Amino acid sequence: MIDTWHLLRVGACRHPQAMTLRGGHWCPVSFPALVGLIRHRDFGPILFDTGYDDRFFAATEPFPERLYRMAMPVDFAAGDSLPEQLAHHGLTPGDIAGVFVSHFHGDHVAGLNGFPAARIFCARQGLQRVRGGGRFSRVRQGLLSALVPDDIEDRAGFFEDLPPVALPAELAPFTQGVDILGDGALTAVELPGHCPGHWGLLIRPEGQRPVFFIGDAAWSMTAITDNRPPPAFTTTLLGDTKTYRQSLTALQMVARTGAVELIPSHCQVTANKWL
Repeated sequence: MIDTWHLLRVGACRHPQAMTLRGGHWCPVSFPALVGLIRHRDFGPILFDTGYDDRFFAATEPFPERLYRMAMPVDFAAGDSLPEQLAHHGLTPGDIAGVFVSHFHGDHVAGLNGFPAARIFCARQGLQRVRGGGRFSRVRQGLLSALVPDDIEDRAGFFEDLPPVALPAELAPFTQGVDILGDGALTAVELPGHCPGHWGLLIRPEGQRPVFFIGDAAWSMTAITDNRPPPAFTTTLLGDTKTYRQSLTALQMVARTGAVELIPSHCQVTANKWL
């Protein structure tokens, strides 16, 4: 069972709004890197992604990796680090029992090496991408192999290996996911299109409506409610435009019911609501 959950802002990046939202303006906008802290009664604390970390700056110091930092400048101020924020909740990195990786873009896994004892839940397809290809290719896709723990295969629970389960009616038109812990409290749901191996996490906190962490399936609630995807240039660069737009349309249908709390990973409105 899930007792509580919290949202943490672990740094932010700046990027033109138009690159993330059809019809958006070209002025740089701050996009928070949002991390979920989920307290599971039996398993222990679980993170949804890790946001930014000092390791991101080390990984993007050499060329061509520096191109990542140049394209999306990062704001990472004092007090933004994940360990510091966990301390406010009475936790240390060693207390974290698991990390759910929505996908392997640098702004979602920069802190992953800071949790050496945690079980890692991720997509094998995403891990293969961050470990394969040349450095230029990986940077173009937002991937930094230096941020991936060397022992990740030993600690990973791959979504592809778990048996499928039916999703609750309130998540329609999504119909199938995988049960992470076998108790129905945390269900991974594939959200294809943004990049290979991109998954969201549905949680059922006790006494609350379900919460759906959707990663980068949309960069804002505006994109979901108005069905305004990024331009094709952005979605083709990172993933698949047609599939991305299908996932976004499905999320709009979920949002219309109001039965599930949707949490995009970079939405300032969501950050204002929960922080």
